[in-house]
Amino acid sequence: MPGAVDIRLVLFDYGGVLAEEGFRAGLMAIARQAGLDPAAFFAMATEAVYTTGYVTGHGTEADFWQCLRQQARLIGTDQELTREILDRFVPRPGMLALVGSLRAGGLRTAILSDQTNWLDELEARQGFSRYFEKVCNSFHTGMSKRDPATFTRTAMLLGEVPGRILLVDDNQGNTRRAERQGLHAHLFVSEPACQDALRALGRLPGALA
Repeated sequence: MPGAVDIRLVLFDYGGVLAEEGFRAGLMAIARQAGLDPAAFFAMATEAVYTTGYVTGHGTEADFWQCLRQQARLIGTDQELTREILDRFVPRPGMLALVGSLRAGGLRTAILSDQTNWLDELEARQGFSRYFEKVCNSFHTGMSKRDPATFTRTAMLLGEVPGRILLVDDNQGNTRRAERQGLHAHLFVSEPACQDALRALGRLPGALA
């Protein structure tokens, strides 16, 4: 991403970027407890959160867990299984500090996340929304990042042209779809690499600049 790009707004994914990826880690733990293949179960659950409509607000948490129970033997109640996931979404202080620095440098920041009502529960615990202008959660918008139109719709919602928006996401499918819709994108692999990419914008004050 060249430094000459005039970025005005940075969109951050939540799980895997701003916080540890609790969805993956929790599902892997659930699979191990049930004697299931972790990778296969994670793939199954990832599809289920979309096919049940849970991630876009058209299904419920109960629908999601029932779908998985029909395909695999799970140990624990729905509430216990959900807790295995939510407890693993641990915020990354360095990333939140980075967001604060971007805002101090004059950039707008927002969250764009494929999440369920779980993100509301995590916000109640963690209070991360204060770092952002808006939290765009698929559970409330009704559109996921699997739909390319999500990116242009988000740009319109936030009143910014796509070419002045940077998406930071740990899913390559999402970054590629965003780029095809005219946004800029950074594939998150580590905090230092992300910091370097954002430093190129020339808008990080203080120690991060």
